[in-house]
Amino acid sequence: MIRIPRDVLDAMIRQAGEELPDEACGLLTGTDGVVQARHALTNMDHSPEHFSFSPQEQFNVLKEARRNGRKIIANYHSHPASPARPSEEDIRLALDSQIVYVIISLAAEEPVVKAFHIADSVVRPCEIVVSEIVISD
Repeated sequence: MIRIPRDVLDAMIRQAGEELPDEACGLLTGTDGVVQARHALTNMDHSPEHFSFSPQEQFNVLKEARRNGRKIIANYHSHPASPARPSEEDIRLALDSQIVYVIISLAAEEPVVKAFHIADSVVRPCEIVVSEIVISD
């Protein structure tokens, strides 16, 4: 299970819409499965079909998380025109089995957000609990 504050989830969905037609991406940091901060990152691929993080931005998030006693607990990205499920490429590139992978689909009229654990190419759903705690990022 991952707990995501409502304002963070809303910001992720807003980012996904703003970065159309490309995939949006970022990291979520926190502790014990509770998101405490969202970090929007640059999709270095500038593509509607895949993404890659800026290595420098990713390193900066890791440094900030450690400084604040947090860990990277999830990464997120959008699927502008496909369902909220991991693609073959998403599964192949899911190298950290300790984090949650969150996908925001904009394929339907309303955004759909789902989360997954991916380990050794095995995909398992992960429950998202949306909290009303407000976090400014």
